[in-house]
Amino acid sequence: MKATDPATATRRANAPQPGRCRRLVLVLGDQLDDDSAVFDGFDPSRDRIWMAEVAGEATHVWNSQSRIAIFLASMRHFRDRLRARGWPVAYRELQTTGATWTVEPLPDRATQAPTPSSGPDDGGETLAGQLRSALGHLRPSEVHAVDPGEWRLRRELQEVAAAAGIPWVSCPDRHFICTPEEFARHARGRKQLRLEYFYREQRQRTGLLMDGDQPLGGQWNYDAENRESFGREGPGFVPVPRAFPPDAVTRGVLDLVRERFGSHPGALDRFDWPVTPADAEAALDDFIDHRLPEFGRWQDAMWSGEPWLHHSRLSAAMNLKLLAPRRVLAAVEAAHRSGRVPLAAAEGFIRQILGWREYVRGVYWHLMPGYLERNGLGADEPLPPFFWTGETEFNCLRHALRQTLDLGYAHHIQRLMVTGLFTLLLGVRPREVHAWYLAVYVDAVEWVELPNVLGMSQYADGGVMASKPYVATGKYIQRMSNYCQGCRFDPAQATGPKACPFTTLYWDFLSRHRAALAKNPRMSLQVRNLERSTPEQLASIASQAGVLRASLRAAVGPKPPAPTAG
Repeated sequence: MKATDPATATRRANAPQPGRCRRLVLVLGDQLDDDSAVFDGFDPSRDRIWMAEVAGEATHVWNSQSRIAIFLASMRHFRDRLRARGWPVAYRELQTTGATWTVEPLPDRATQAPTPSSGPDDGGETLAGQLRSALGHLRPSEVHAVDPGEWRLRRELQEVAAAAGIPWVSCPDRHFICTPEEFARHARGRKQLRLEYFYREQRQRTGLLMDGDQPLGGQWNYDAENRESFGREGPGFVPVPRAFPPDAVTRGVLDLVRERFGSHPGALDRFDWPVTPADAEAALDDFIDHRLPEFGRWQDAMWSGEPWLHHSRLSAAMNLKLLAPRRVLAAVEAAHRSGRVPLAAAEGFIRQILGWREYVRGVYWHLMPGYLERNGLGADEPLPPFFWTGETEFNCLRHALRQTLDLGYAHHIQRLMVTGLFTLLLGVRPREVHAWYLAVYVDAVEWVELPNVLGMSQYADGGVMASKPYVATGKYIQRMSNYCQGCRFDPAQATGPKACPFTTLYWDFLSRHRAALAKNPRMSLQVRNLERSTPEQLASIASQAGVLRASLRAAVGPKPPAPTAG
């Protein structure tokens, strides 16, 4: 008898067999897309969907309670929608202790549709471990998946499939407009990557806000019109975003999170996020009708007690793929062309979605995994413990941090020019800043969070994401908010008992990095301003900054557990 070569034997072993799963279709917590390419050709008589809740994803970084809750609630609703289609789903559900698998057996051609039954749970609390167990028990011929939104998970899960000898089939991610391969072509040969050029290409490619081959209104962006502050009178009346009170499924998740992850930062008392596509569509309509017309003008402004202002509250729904960006972009453009929304507001929002969101994803996949290790400014301070509690005498930070912990949300200027600015000026290790942002925000997925933090916020990538470090004194926060009212620190002072820490650290930052910053044309004016200070003044600033760093370094407070593997 002729011997069978190993490759042929493997193909035969993995070939579909009666009663055996043909495709195991992976769906992760940020892939809740009803129209995902992973479902193309799905045959419920031969294929099975695999979803798993694992505690390791809540502890890899010290996830806030609201971030854990939005992922789990959205996943469970998605599972229920799939099962309503009659599609078999193998689903691991966390309990207050342990977890339970519900595995729907594939129908035997001679039997009726099966009823759910408990399955094995011997994979531990990592997605990789659970997938390894599933491949052994379910024995699929192939694993089909859209690439995870995190390089770590893609590597780990693909390695599990490879070790099991089961082909991994990567499906295109139709949620995004620009593929990683298209971004790589855009980046090829460029000395610098810049959003503006990428954004113009995407406008031309999609036709959004275009008049033939020219931008609608004659300008590519209206950023100069979108930087106003409220002034002393404040924002006035702003329609409150539509809330989505938790249903029974979501309430069950909230109870679970309180019981099992109650030691994690944050709170759930005000949890009302959209966790289904229908909710996300309603949130989009609410934003366009009530807040988008004023979004552009006030998008950078901040005000105490007003977390939402004119912002959309859509980023989490889009990042979990409950809401397609093409749907958002089309609706916003239509609102402008119908006369309901000014061009500056529509363009400013479209630039965030079509431009910035697609751009940061391109940068992430183009530069990972090495991008995670970048620390271009040599920052080496620990993250202050008050970032996990919001308990600080610095008024602006207290407002931004408590809002973040209460809601899992802060808008882009609060992230960039309050919390991010402070860690940049203080010199906190970029990996720690990254871990905090990934942990606390409901819209945080690593592909979008990491470039925003390491590149835009912390300038740790040396200028890949941004052409300059975004640094300012406390005067910027004073101009753009009312946070300085009632604060004991004076943003005009860099030294002395009333000196604003932002102002002290700003001048210290310029002084410490003067040689490098002087080579940056966009920083030349700020560096020249530094030269007006005497050596004695600079020494006093450095001394006060050193005392501040030492006090924060010695501060006692909660510190997150070390990140877990997987």
